[in-house]
Amino acid sequence: MLSEILKKEDCAACRFCCAFRRQSLWETPIFTLENTESIEADQKLDASVLQKFSFENNTYARYDLSNNYKTDDSEEEAPCPYLSTNGCILDANEKPWDCKIWPLRVMRKTDGALVIALTPTCPSVNKIDIEKVREFVNEKLADSLFEYAKDHSFLIKQYHEGFPILVEK
Repeated sequence: MLSEILKKEDCAACRFCCAFRRQSLWETPIFTLENTESIEADQKLDASVLQKFSFENNTYARYDLSNNYKTDDSEEEAPCPYLSTNGCILDANEKPWDCKIWPLRVMRKTDGALVIALTPTCPSVNKIDIEKVREFVNEKLADSLFEYAKDHSFLIKQYHEGFPILVEK
């Protein structure tokens, strides 16, 4: 989604977004029913890593990484089960929204306002002037991100301090 301002090679080499610290499991992607059905139909993928759950008459899934940690260290990382040595093995229909919009997050502040925030730990986006990122998001992505979030409210994360806000609605 940010390919106009982020180099694909930088993202592919980094893969920071494809591993989850125990302390950051709130960032584990949520899969919609459409994502899950595409994964289940793909013979190359292991759908058993997904745990389905319902919320407001919709079915979602996420993977449980708790058995993938080898220590009690909150900084230890567990990789996404769909990450190979060549990168993500999910196609566009299978990839969850959280992954598609990374390092952006649509978040809800305590006052109910929706914001598009930037994940501050993304090494690649941190090389770009934040005003350039803000301008790009405002001009090219904000409307579609807010619209998708409105239709899939369960995918909206709670705002966390330290995430620079790019757009507020």
